[in-house]
Amino acid sequence: MLLLLQATQAADSVQVAADELMKEAIANADGLDKLSLITQQLIDFGIRAGERILIAVIVFIVGRFLISMLNKFVGRLMDKRKVDISIKTFVKSLVNITLTVLLIISVVGALGVETTSFAALLASAGVAVGMALSGNLQNFAGGLIVLLFKPYKVGDWIESQGVSGTVKEIQIFHTILTTADNKVIYVPNGAMSSGVVTNYSNQVTRRVEWIIGIDYGEDYEKVQKIVYDILAADQRILKEPAPFVALHALDASSVNVVARVWVNSGDYWGVYFDINKAIYETFNEKGINFPFPQLTVHQGN
Repeated sequence: MLLLLQATQAADSVQVAADELMKEAIANADGLDKLSLITQQLIDFGIRAGERILIAVIVFIVGRFLISMLNKFVGRLMDKRKVDISIKTFVKSLVNITLTVLLIISVVGALGVETTSFAALLASAGVAVGMALSGNLQNFAGGLIVLLFKPYKVGDWIESQGVSGTVKEIQIFHTILTTADNKVIYVPNGAMSSGVVTNYSNQVTRRVEWIIGIDYGEDYEKVQKIVYDILAADQRILKEPAPFVALHALDASSVNVVARVWVNSGDYWGVYFDINKAIYETFNEKGINFPFPQLTVHQGN
């Protein structure tokens, strides 16, 4: 691609000399000769424009192919070195954007625009573009901070900025989350690096808690034993730390019992829902009443 651009520049130099000679010939010609020379010049201009467009198309096609090959090479290289997937997605995004910018400059050069002038134009507009994209620059820096300190990684379930989901990718400007109902959310890296992030996947174990309401007058010791039996029957619940059941609060219309256990992080929701079901079925079977809103009216004589 570089040789193609150099050949184009050499051809431009020859063409400039030919154009000067043509201008002199047109200036010295009269009548039909001048019209013929002008027509010939227009035809030559059309041919040159077509050549430039064709070269630019070839540069674009070859450039896209090379970018695709380089992206695959970088991906394989990072896979071989077992680079963390969070860093891998960030680097691949950065390499792709950088190479695409270089391709655009090459295509502009192939069309005949002076790349030095184009680069100078980009430099002069850099300040304005930088101010306009200050938020994105902050997001870029935020992405570097996330990769450096690793508050989360690809595959973690996190909550931040009012949304929660599984981290799918960490790109140069955004972190991509996939929610439980399969929505895709793009969260700016700047907010992720400076805001509060709750990582639910960082620890191996998690604590599950239930607040169970029972009627006033129920035998608490009986309820406590039943809950302990339910928890002991589930093999996913860890023995250490031991399950904990206690009288939590005397509420307005119920006696609240709290149950806490520790499980592996991957078993959290399965244990939570299954124990809910087991408590409901067992309490009904044992005749333990759940409270419900009610109003007692006393009528005087």
